[in-house]
Amino acid sequence: MTVAGPSDERALASLLAASGDEELAQLFAARRLAPSTPAQDFFDVAATLLSDVSIDRALTRLAAPELAALASAQAEPVAPPLRAALASRALLDADGVPFQAVRSRLAERAGSEAFASPEVSPLVPADPQSAAAAAERAFEQVASLADILLAATSAPLSRTGAGAVSATERRRLIDDGAVASSEQLEDLILLGADAGLLSDEDRSWQATDAAPEWLDSGTSERWGEVATAYVRALPDALRTPEGGFLPPPVWPGVYRLDPEWPDQAAALTRRGVLWGVLAEDGVLPWTAQLSSTGEVDTRTLTAALPPEVDNIYLQADLSAISPGPLAPRLEQRLRRMATRETRAQASTYRFTAESLTAAMSGGESAESVHAFLSEISLTGIPQPLAYLIDATAARHGAIRVGTDAATGRTVVRSSSPQLLATIGVDQSLRPVGLVEHEGALVSRAGRDAVYWSLVDARYPVVAVDENDQLERVVRRTTRQAATEPPPREQYGALIAALRGAQSGDADAAWLERELEQAVRTRAAIDVTVSLPDGSTRVFALEATGLGGGRLRGLDRAADVERTLPMTSIVSVSPR
Repeated sequence: MTVAGPSDERALASLLAASGDEELAQLFAARRLAPSTPAQDFFDVAATLLSDVSIDRALTRLAAPELAALASAQAEPVAPPLRAALASRALLDADGVPFQAVRSRLAERAGSEAFASPEVSPLVPADPQSAAAAAERAFEQVASLADILLAATSAPLSRTGAGAVSATERRRLIDDGAVASSEQLEDLILLGADAGLLSDEDRSWQATDAAPEWLDSGTSERWGEVATAYVRALPDALRTPEGGFLPPPVWPGVYRLDPEWPDQAAALTRRGVLWGVLAEDGVLPWTAQLSSTGEVDTRTLTAALPPEVDNIYLQADLSAISPGPLAPRLEQRLRRMATRETRAQASTYRFTAESLTAAMSGGESAESVHAFLSEISLTGIPQPLAYLIDATAARHGAIRVGTDAATGRTVVRSSSPQLLATIGVDQSLRPVGLVEHEGALVSRAGRDAVYWSLVDARYPVVAVDENDQLERVVRRTTRQAATEPPPREQYGALIAALRGAQSGDADAAWLERELEQAVRTRAAIDVTVSLPDGSTRVFALEATGLGGGRLRGLDRAADVERTLPMTSIVSVSPR
């Protein structure tokens, strides 16, 4: 175990005290100091940061160049290019030399390959076959993420205690053809979260308010937004000063003292390959600028993708066929009124009474459905489909959900007693607790919750306000992606407490700390005291108490207990 010397603790405490609040907050965040750390003053914080556990944790988060510079410095100042980065983690003293405690922890790893400077070789352009495969993969994953967002918009994707999407949600998305595997689902969710399209809230993934705009964008724009966010979310050590990123082959060796990093690097690489940002053999044509500057140019990707279409064929069997990738804005609306049966460059959809009911519950009408389909259909609207639309609209609204003004409870009414009876025994509606009351169904659940439960169960339901007028209900989404509070906010209370305990006389504060530690351990110390005649005298004591401005200690040589005023003590040193 390494013990930080008093000079280290005092030097670091002085550096911390002289730092600004924002600088302190950034340092505490970089060293992952708990905001609830029970520190009484800057000396306590310095002791914590110079402990073995804290230093080891800091070393595992150093990139290979920083680690190599720190190891080579030893008793010499670190070179300027990396000096600021290491000083911002409280690993260097005011002269740029590693603290003794840091040098001791490094010495235990002497001879480790972790201290070797990494070699970075530029990537060459990917071969045409690899680029074509990446373009196809990008097209497919954009569509898959859209499916996930639509599912999360309809209802949050619940998560297990371990953080993965629940088995029920996972199976539903795989069965619907949105994704092919659990790993793909988790990777796409993390990509969507990095782009601010999904938010982890209440142990579920929810679509954010940014999701609808993304869903209405073209394929290339969708891809570019997520690709840019992916690069922006990479760890700083993988980024270049220009905003790009290092070649993926060097990623596994960046954090060489972190045993978990190789798996993390592999996961980052896998997500990059999945989204078409990375290729295993070089730089993709549409990521050359992204890899060097962090800015995306999707023109080359657009040229590699199949062209989008804005028309479909409507069939008499109530199906719709898209002859190519349907423009996202049109496809999103079509999927609100029809169920997708197959997904490919030429997809098929099917209209049913249930799908049209859901569309009308979401704000569509017979007129708006007719107008939309007439606009995009190359074959007009077949008579069977026109009849289904009109018949569904006629039935829609057979169930009305509102709030009783007197009781505040949600009330479900219908002119069809048989329909109400069916709803009353529907097991999928048990969570909202509907019970029969005076020819209606009532629930303690909120109106919107009951409404969406009925919509999800495919009932022809409408919501009404207090005047029994139709009211459109929008399913709740998170306002924005969840973000971690900035360091200044996280550490505000701790920094304020440290500032409040800060003494104007740093020497006196440090002396008192040394004496307190000596008393706590009953240490043998040499106490230098200033005498009235101006001379000094050293007493060898076993510290026994401190209070009232005086130090008490047992003088073994004279076999007496001495009491020394704090104001007369010049210095203290261990025996």
